[in-house]
Amino acid sequence: MNRCAPFFLLLAATALSSNATAQSTCATATPLQPGLFVVPDITGPDVPSPDCSLNNQLADHGEWYVYTATQDAQVTVSTDLPINSGIDTRIQVYTGTCGNLTCVAGDDDGGAGTLSFLQFAGEQGETYYIAFDDNWDADGFTAQLLLSPLSTSTIGFTTQNISATGSVYALVDMDFDQLDDIVAVSQTNINVLYQQPGGGFSSVNYPTTPADYPASWSLAAGDIDANGHMDLLYGGGSGVTFMKANNDGTGFDEVSFPNYVFSQRSNFVDINNDGHLDAFVCHDVAPNVYFLNDGNGNLTFHQGGLGDTQWGGNYGSIWIDYDNDHDIDLFIAKCGADPVNQLHRNNGDGTFTSVGPLVGLDQNVQTWSCAWADFDLDGDMDVLVGASSGQHKLMRNDGVMGFTDVTAGSGYDTFGATNIEHAAHDFDNDGYVDVFGGGEIIMQNVGNMTFNPVSVSIYNGAVGDMNDDGFLDVLNGNFMRVNNGNTNNYLKVITHGTVSNRNGIGARVEVISALGTQIRDVKSGDGFRYMSSITAHFGLGSDSAVDQVTVFWPSGIVNVVENPPINGTLEIIESVDTDVADLVAPPSLSVHPNPADDRLVVNGSGIASGNEVRIIDLDGRVVSTRRIQDGQVDISSLAGGTYFIEVFTPGSVLKQMFMKR
Repeated sequence: MNRCAPFFLLLAATALSSNATAQSTCATATPLQPGLFVVPDITGPDVPSPDCSLNNQLADHGEWYVYTATQDAQVTVSTDLPINSGIDTRIQVYTGTCGNLTCVAGDDDGGAGTLSFLQFAGEQGETYYIAFDDNWDADGFTAQLLLSPLSTSTIGFTTQNISATGSVYALVDMDFDQLDDIVAVSQTNINVLYQQPGGGFSSVNYPTTPADYPASWSLAAGDIDANGHMDLLYGGGSGVTFMKANNDGTGFDEVSFPNYVFSQRSNFVDINNDGHLDAFVCHDVAPNVYFLNDGNGNLTFHQGGLGDTQWGGNYGSIWIDYDNDHDIDLFIAKCGADPVNQLHRNNGDGTFTSVGPLVGLDQNVQTWSCAWADFDLDGDMDVLVGASSGQHKLMRNDGVMGFTDVTAGSGYDTFGATNIEHAAHDFDNDGYVDVFGGGEIIMQNVGNMTFNPVSVSIYNGAVGDMNDDGFLDVLNGNFMRVNNGNTNNYLKVITHGTVSNRNGIGARVEVISALGTQIRDVKSGDGFRYMSSITAHFGLGSDSAVDQVTVFWPSGIVNVVENPPINGTLEIIESVDTDVADLVAPPSLSVHPNPADDRLVVNGSGIASGNEVRIIDLDGRVVSTRRIQDGQVDISSLAGGTYFIEVFTPGSVLKQMFMKR
């Protein structure tokens, strides 16, 4: 069945049908109008190139069509029709001129079975070449071209060229001056274009010892030795290389590990919550790997325990706090091998538990990356499981009830454009987080877990603010896609860890305004390949003030800023509040299980039976006092929710956050 038909503006079937047969070359491609058309046996000598479907197979023949858009519209090209059951097809879509074509979209198995389905934003007057090849079957079949309306939107970009040496993969503040910088890397050089106050960039080259493993698959950034200069992680096809910035920021030292790693997505994150930034790398053909930091920037290789599928298939890792217990959890987007995506819950004691099936996140979706955000502003993280082929899944976080599939009616049930890059950002500053992923389209969040496709005529890349105007831009190759902006307000929040890691990676930032409560998790590495800004960005819509900003640090420390100024950058330094100055941050105190039911086990220095305990809610109210008995605290009388536990020991007060089911 054609699962997308209800969405499209279909004309009468007789008007749509076409018996046109394609010519064998790009230069003699058959013009198309919306409707059905018959593709003959694929025998033409003009092989579609480049490969836009990203599976790098080789075809021998092609059949070509051409469509010139008469209006701005979402264009669908599909072989996902009942008549084609059992056929294996592949589609490529290009702009440009024959012999000099540029990919717009491509699909292999985006439809049912091995049929194809893709969408892209068509621009009035633009000519698109649509090619089918014999990479799989060469027999003829029926295809369909359909049009549907694009969302009207305030999201738009202006293209500016840059001159960078190497592969441009990152848009992140490298020198801690609160401005995002452009980072391009090669095997022997790091080129940083430092954003200047008032506009423009200053380019600096840092020659390096040749990287054993260039960043051919992904790049991550973080300050692993807390020296105030960002370090880089190269995810290579055979291993992992770190480029560590020296203490005065004048160069980088190359450190590579001998272990074989077919790297995919990479991240910096404090895995064991000891205050030091570690590194995690997805492994495509074996269990994942991670590198633990000894506190001096020295890393130790580990493998296994966080995604142990023997044959790998681990592609898109992202570290978010899905259960609101203020420790960071791991989601792994899977492609091939074991195709079921994985969610690993942080137990708060240095261990993780695989809980995907328990919370409803075990969809068999082939994906390279997934976008996490609080799409419905209800205070917890939802996820768009972004398909690299097949059907996207939009999953709403319902708290202790787990995740619910809300794809139907969301806009993603009729949006078939697939991609390897999916990332969540508020591009129009309206306070609702959008999703970039799927050709040249941003799925604009319009509330109530619904999204409309917006043509932006750019591909996904690193996301950050390249002109310090508070609107998120996109960096793709040697092109800056500068957000045109609008009248909406914004706030940018930078986290400066002291007890926690220097970047504050893993912190939860909460902003309250008239619009409601927005949350962001500070992270290094989302999407699949690129490194986007670590700065937490909040669109405020028409709100003219922010009531409160709260940072829940990985250490358990909580900082609150009342009534900060908006339309600028707020840097929050991790600090113990003056009225609780004797608090000691974990790992002095650990609690488990987390979330807990009736009893909470507490461990830490100086803890003994009889120690006084206070339970404090998120408003700072003491809701219960207890004493420790046999290393446990009775919490059976508490209502479900998030709390702090304070344990009074000789000479200190230990504090940690926990969740009561």
